[in-house]
Amino acid sequence: MKVLVIGGGISDEREISLRSSNSVFAAVSENHEKHFYDWDGHVDWLVNNGREFDVALPILHGVGGEDGQIQSILEKAGLPYLGSGVASSQICIDKEKTQSTLAAHGIDVPKQAVVEKNEYASHPIAKSAHVLKPVSGGSSIDTFVLKDGLLDNAKQDEVFSKHHKLILEECIIGPELTVPVLDGYDLPAIEIIPGNDFFDYETKYDGSSQEICNPDNISQEVQRHAREVARACHEALGCRHLSRVDIMLGQNNKPYVIEINTMPGLTDQSLFPKAAAYAGLSMTDLVEHFIQLAASSTVSAESV
Repeated sequence: MKVLVIGGGISDEREISLRSSNSVFAAVSENHEKHFYDWDGHVDWLVNNGREFDVALPILHGVGGEDGQIQSILEKAGLPYLGSGVASSQICIDKEKTQSTLAAHGIDVPKQAVVEKNEYASHPIAKSAHVLKPVSGGSSIDTFVLKDGLLDNAKQDEVFSKHHKLILEECIIGPELTVPVLDGYDLPAIEIIPGNDFFDYETKYDGSSQEICNPDNISQEVQRHAREVARACHEALGCRHLSRVDIMLGQNNKPYVIEINTMPGLTDQSLFPKAAAYAGLSMTDLVEHFIQLAASSTVSAESV
């Protein structure tokens, strides 16, 4: 099979996208013919050359990769691909739309609002522990967890100038879980114990955090429920093939869904491959499963 691995991309997460995609590319079995394409946001090469390949693995994080853009291009090229379709990606990249969709399906999410700078300090959610984060994007870039007080004025100026509007979200205090979802497998929940105050961009990739698959200090019942909630999110949002759902456990271990990633990190330090390894899938096994999932998919855009 001729496999096209797409990496790079146009988002703030380009560096991580390259690391993830190179990891996937290296793990493609020798039974396949493989090609790597560093996508720069343009359409022509993929549309003109897409039909030379049997499947595409678009390993792209953030804007361009998880918002329906690359998916739309691959649809136009008639190339079956790994991951969620256009409609699902467009919802999942937008944290506000994601949370409102999940709430409509009866899934518990923290209280949140979208605010401009002049609304932030006076908003009721900001009066207690809260989170500020961009409406779209990932890897915790420009995300702030404020457990005591407001974000300082200089940082407010910087982040609101960049994004104009941010999500202001109730901060759930408790253990943090992330639950990988992979069609065809039941992967374990992972407890995240950050080396910093929270699992920020640096902590995700500097090796200072602890990520514990099937953690002993969280009961099997709670973990099973978290996996059920993650699968329910995956289905409610119309996701396909894989996702990773971030969950905070509140009082009485009640799970609150923070967000969903339609193309989780796939570096050698990423959570999704760690969960797959715990379930007995090597990186080569995981990528082979990706290829088979992509090969069995259609190229028509999905709807939620």
